[in-house]
Amino acid sequence: MAATGPSISARIERFPIAGKWTISRGSITELDVVIAEATLDGFVGLGECRPYPRYGWTAEGVVEEISSVAPKLARLSDPEAWDLAHLMPANAARNAVDCALWDLRAKMTGRRVWDLAGLPRPEPVVTAFSLSLDTPDAMQAAARRNADRPLLKVKLGGEGDLERLAAIREGAPNSRIIIDANEGWDAATYSELAPRLVELGVAMVEQPLPADNDAALAEIERPLPVCADESCHDRASLAGLVGKYDMINIKLDKTGGLTEALALKAAAEAQGFEVMVGCMLATSLAMAPAHLVAQGAAIVDLDGPLLLARDWPGGLVYEGSLVHPPEATLWG
Repeated sequence: MAATGPSISARIERFPIAGKWTISRGSITELDVVIAEATLDGFVGLGECRPYPRYGWTAEGVVEEISSVAPKLARLSDPEAWDLAHLMPANAARNAVDCALWDLRAKMTGRRVWDLAGLPRPEPVVTAFSLSLDTPDAMQAAARRNADRPLLKVKLGGEGDLERLAAIREGAPNSRIIIDANEGWDAATYSELAPRLVELGVAMVEQPLPADNDAALAEIERPLPVCADESCHDRASLAGLVGKYDMINIKLDKTGGLTEALALKAAAEAQGFEVMVGCMLATSLAMAPAHLVAQGAAIVDLDGPLLLARDWPGGLVYEGSLVHPPEATLWG
């Protein structure tokens, strides 16, 4: 019998959020993720993605895309040929499959993913904890509940942002604060707010301007460092970020998986960008491969499971804001 490659399948799973999650684009109380399953010789590898509507992704569309590429992968018997870059674009679907294949390799060889990737054993990292967009009073209360966390990430979105930040700073006077405007500002808003936010101890703002209208960042002073999120996907994005951004946010759903995320990290650091490793709101199965990329990153934002009412069984271990590497029973 001829050797065959992995069998790939995908399914949608729904997870409830602890309360409500709000950013400048709207609110949700539950989320759909897509689980990719790669099977070969009795071994099963898993990967997860969060289809994010901002990029035109849907859970159903991701499942369809994974199903369409499955026959091609089934013909690739050599694991060295499991390179998805020539089969799929850099998106959530490719991330789920790429991470499932890494997990499958690990299970087939009895080695951890970091060993297969030629990387050191990962250490625990300190993650940001995100505060949902709300009124200043509500966000101040949330900040007080989490005032012992070393790093808070604050979702903003336009009018009233300065009042929100002042309230949060009062609620968490000792925490380092980073903010995410989710493309909700314009250049004039940044120029007006940035000096005042620096006075409040804000360390960085993520994606203040829309990704398709961020050229002004190269023309204005940036007293508050700016991180590219929606403007940065994979290595092909880097050239367009020079002079506009000080940092990039690597998310595996944008890079199309762990393989490209590791390559993007190396390329970004070589070009002088600081690196943040972030996540879509998702479970520990999605955070596990990102934890490997997060080693040595300037900022880590892998708090997705902390915001859910229910996580993946055997999920990542969080001690406050310290998140430990995944156990092999979860991933990798």
